[in-house]
Amino acid sequence: MNPAAPAEPPPLIGLKPPGDARWTRGKWLTMVVLVFAAHVLLLFAFAGRKPIVPRTVTLVPTLQLADDSSEWLALNDPTLFALPHQPDFVAAMGSPALMTNQPPFSWTEPPRWLLLSNDDLGTAFNQFMQTNPVAALELQLKPPFKLNTPQMPATAEPSQQSTMRVEGELAPRLLPSPATLTDWLYADVLAPSVVQVLVDAAGNVISTVLLAPSGYAAADQRALEIARSVRFTPSSDLTIGRMIFDWHTLPPPATNAPAIP
Repeated sequence: MNPAAPAEPPPLIGLKPPGDARWTRGKWLTMVVLVFAAHVLLLFAFAGRKPIVPRTVTLVPTLQLADDSSEWLALNDPTLFALPHQPDFVAAMGSPALMTNQPPFSWTEPPRWLLLSNDDLGTAFNQFMQTNPVAALELQLKPPFKLNTPQMPATAEPSQQSTMRVEGELAPRLLPSPATLTDWLYADVLAPSVVQVLVDAAGNVISTVLLAPSGYAAADQRALEIARSVRFTPSSDLTIGRMIFDWHTLPPPATNAPAIP
């Protein structure tokens, strides 16, 4: 070992040799952005300014419907060989002597009217009238006169005392004894007092209602008292009816009689 030889320096830790330099991520991103921007500028610089015009379409297959004169469509007619048609075998022969005027496709037979003589008109009606005679009808425009004599209605004489009658469902249940009625001193005629009563099965009156007043309060009060006091024959059920009081009135005495001379 030569002590005079210089010692080599130790290698530096963490340092890269100058020939091994690499690009960082920031440089790569910058380069990509620059290339993209240059590409966009070239597109705007060299792009065309002409409008887009559609090209004319040529040699395109088309569909056309055949008309009625086509022979193939005529074969679809179910009446081609059953009914007469214009282009039939007679027309195909081309003979003028055999050419006839064919009727149209939708044709009807002309009407054939039945012959009728004018002398036979009305024969059936005349025979019917001869075998079915109609009786003569006499028109009675005015009815015959009927002589009659007018009949005067019979008027019943007014009763000379007050009366009472029972109507409705209560009529069959007779009173055992007649009620005592009152003749009133009144200067006018009184109307009947009509009282509705409800009678139980034993014959007792349990309810009284004045349906039609007579126009005189004392007479109506007397009618209610009589209706409450009467007793009917027994029955099996409640019965409702009406008691009608026909009042007899007497003229009141004169209070201011003239003095006798």
